[in-house]
Amino acid sequence: MTDAIHNLIEQYGLIAVFLGCVAEGESAALLGGFFAHQHVFVLWQAFLAAAIGAFAGDSFFFILGRSFADHPFVVKLKGRPGFSHAYRLVSTHPDIFVLTNRFIYGLRLVGGIAAGLSGIAVTRFVILNAISSMVWAGLFTTVGYVFGLGAERIVGQALVRHERLLIALAIGLGVAVFAWFIAHTIAKKERSKET
Repeated sequence: MTDAIHNLIEQYGLIAVFLGCVAEGESAALLGGFFAHQHVFVLWQAFLAAAIGAFAGDSFFFILGRSFADHPFVVKLKGRPGFSHAYRLVSTHPDIFVLTNRFIYGLRLVGGIAAGLSGIAVTRFVILNAISSMVWAGLFTTVGYVFGLGAERIVGQALVRHERLLIALAIGLGVAVFAWFIAHTIAKKERSKET
């Protein structure tokens, strides 16, 4: 079983990091760095997959907001709790918002839509989004890499490669659950402010 998991991660892990980073992908970028430390990927490959995924995701939501403002999916996202806050921020501080939106958990999807609906120029958005994506990917893949070093010291080097992969998957699941809990708490606070 662990051989099959290891082979899947080796073959499709970078694709999973890319796809995970298209949406709210902190845990995917962390795992990419962790697996780079475990020599499943090379660190620059994990960084590149995370950066391209993050850039593609934000660009996709920007295009949705810019070109498909009346689409039911966009209308639904505009109704989410953080949208009015994100739109207000991108309207008053567009550069700072685009550079920092990806770091504010729970606002990334609606932030991309809000940026698309704002008056920010496409070229400006693309440049700022590229900078933000690279900084974000560098930060989270490095944290994952360093965490892999720390986990190896804590758990010990007696673990074989397969057990480390299972531990990494458990860590990724834990990070995802923790991030969901924080986003849920923030959304609840936003809803209570709006009523």
